[in-house]
Amino acid sequence: MSKRSYNHRSGLALALDAVGERWTLLIIRELLMGPKRFMDLQDGLPGINTNLLSNRLKDLEKLSIIYKHKLPPPAGSMVYELTPTGKELEGAVAELAKFGMRLLQFTNRETKGFAFRIGWLAHMLRYHYDRELAAGLDESYELRVGDEVVSITIANGRVQTASGTAKAPVVRIGMSSEVFMALDTGELSWEEAVAEGEVEISGDRAAADRVFRLFAHGESNRSEVDNQS
Repeated sequence: MSKRSYNHRSGLALALDAVGERWTLLIIRELLMGPKRFMDLQDGLPGINTNLLSNRLKDLEKLSIIYKHKLPPPAGSMVYELTPTGKELEGAVAELAKFGMRLLQFTNRETKGFAFRIGWLAHMLRYHYDRELAAGLDESYELRVGDEVVSITIANGRVQTASGTAKAPVVRIGMSSEVFMALDTGELSWEEAVAEGEVEISGDRAAADRVFRLFAHGESNRSEVDNQS
């Protein structure tokens, strides 16, 4: 079956021809967190079937949005990674995600029971944080939610996130998906979660409190998406 096209001579239409198919932008979101194996992508995208994922990856390779290569030893795995062109989509993905976050207040009931991965939100942490608090920080943290682990690094007032463990984090924070969602929606406060033992903290307790303040919800505490390059 041939790839669908709007057949419009416009930048937006051509962009949608390239990345507007179902699952495509979600694949790009996954790769914005770093190189991924095919099985990593499949695991991070519950509901996508093998053939569809394979087809989407082939389409993105043809457009030079991603490329496939082998990691050096000792890993030696074949991974997919964004090209410089693919990385230019980061701002667009972030803006769409930010718009979607606003819709949660209208769809919260409907999304009960939907799949959730901390990695999906971790990418947004690069944009939604307290810049004044981050300005004087130069440290890294490790966040585990359920079985997933992400690293958060702050340097020169900028936030970067990645899948996997952090190198020498000042604090490691762990919690269940249920607790994370309760914190995210405001049903549970950070102080309550810590006092009730719902959060595991290994390392600097003050740094753990700082992490929560950095990424606390509320438009007044959130930065606007800007050029992170």
